[in-house]
Amino acid sequence: MAALPLNVRLPAAWMCVGLLLSTVGFAQEAVIRKNIAERLPNFPAIDEVTKMPMPSLYELRVGADVFYTDERGDYLFRGHLIDTKTKTNLTEIRVATLTVISFADLPIKDALVWKQGSGARKIVVFADPNCMYCKKFEQELQGVKDITVYTFLYPILSPDSQEKSRNIWCAKDGSRVWADWMLRGKAPKPTPTQCDSSALQRNLALGQKHRIDGTPGIVFVDGKLIAGAIERDQLEKQLLASKPRNE
Repeated sequence: MAALPLNVRLPAAWMCVGLLLSTVGFAQEAVIRKNIAERLPNFPAIDEVTKMPMPSLYELRVGADVFYTDERGDYLFRGHLIDTKTKTNLTEIRVATLTVISFADLPIKDALVWKQGSGARKIVVFADPNCMYCKKFEQELQGVKDITVYTFLYPILSPDSQEKSRNIWCAKDGSRVWADWMLRGKAPKPTPTQCDSSALQRNLALGQKHRIDGTPGIVFVDGKLIAGAIERDQLEKQLLASKPRNE
């Protein structure tokens, strides 16, 4: 019997291979999920299982957290996976993708606002008034031109952070009082008890939603989140690289 033309047989063959690989993938994921759940009952629910470029390695995504395991879930670890050929930190890139924040959706009505120059460049900062790194970053910001800074008071360090944040938010000019405290050490004055400081609770919920567990948390217009204070040259580079996500 004459053989079928190559261009007729290949698509069917590739379809079979693709189906087989897909089935193996689903089966492997089921094995990993089953073994992890049975052996580590307190491990959080796994949102996604992804095959990694490294042989027999799988990523487990739990919210914005990343773990790694083998093809049977016999071993579990958390750390940085680096492609040595390209010198690329695959874990860092993945986490950056998972923690992207929609800048346009942030409720800036709950933030203090100040600007320099044209204010054309924008950032959001989650900051605690008792955070020394926040004070350092605030100093760095003073030398940045044409910037608008939206500061979400994020009192997570101590009860005193709550009190200071309330006094700053409830002041007649909260942005000025914030600057006086962070830059010049002038403590905010007590404010009337009837002031509506519910924005602070909303800020705490917002930060927790986006897994901001330290201050400062800096958000750029492209949604990138950087944890911790950065120096002015690094800030300038990121401002230059950042564009709104709809562009």
